[in-house]
Amino acid sequence: MGNVEANASLEAKSFGPLAGVKVLELGSLIAGPFCSRILAEFGAEVIKIEAPGEGDPLRGWRKMYGETSLWWLLQARNKYSITVNLKVSDGIGIVKRLAQEADIVVENFRPGVLEKLGLGWEVLHALNPKLVMVRLSGFGQTGPMAKQPGFGAIGESMGGLRHVTGFADRPPVKTGISIGDSIAALWGALGALMALRHRDMNGGDGQIVDVALYEAVFAMMESLVPEFDVFGFVRERTGNVMPGITPSNTY
Repeated sequence: MGNVEANASLEAKSFGPLAGVKVLELGSLIAGPFCSRILAEFGAEVIKIEAPGEGDPLRGWRKMYGETSLWWLLQARNKYSITVNLKVSDGIGIVKRLAQEADIVVENFRPGVLEKLGLGWEVLHALNPKLVMVRLSGFGQTGPMAKQPGFGAIGESMGGLRHVTGFADRPPVKTGISIGDSIAALWGALGALMALRHRDMNGGDGQIVDVALYEAVFAMMESLVPEFDVFGFVRERTGNVMPGITPSNTY
């Protein structure tokens, strides 16, 4: 189905707290690949699945170093990449075999895509009951908005981050990085580790870690919710000032 590409320093796989943990990465761009990159940096063996002929679009994003994006070199380090065509049965078979040997599958397709490919949770769990599946999406795997595409900008807005970023007399602004996707990736990695801990401590099966971008951002919003609940107070944009950090700032 294609060639295997080793990215950066794979000898690091023999060391670190996650040495011996096998991760299968499906999806592309930011949230899913960043989640598995975190695991790889601590010793997990990550195999990344890429589409033939194009690969992860991140390979061509932003500043290029020769024919490769510098961002790609960062995001793909310590991983193996393998080309697999998920539109043919042989490709699906390869993913199933890899999933049987994996501890974690990380994916960030739109909900329902893996099910249409025959690679949903029920299928992979039956093949490997110990498998942990990390699913990153805009709005989670269930609910009225689950099937809608969700990008970092939407998650940052619905999670509340955009509302408090910028100056009061101007519209909200975004940060200069994909912070929503990155926050979701961090929650995904944390959830994967907790699921592995639960599996190994209790001798049980793996489980699904369902991360929605907007919920991941919302979880970072500090005291905004209890402030509104108790006082009806809505935090506004305050520019470069962090409000409410002195003991005298009470209501």
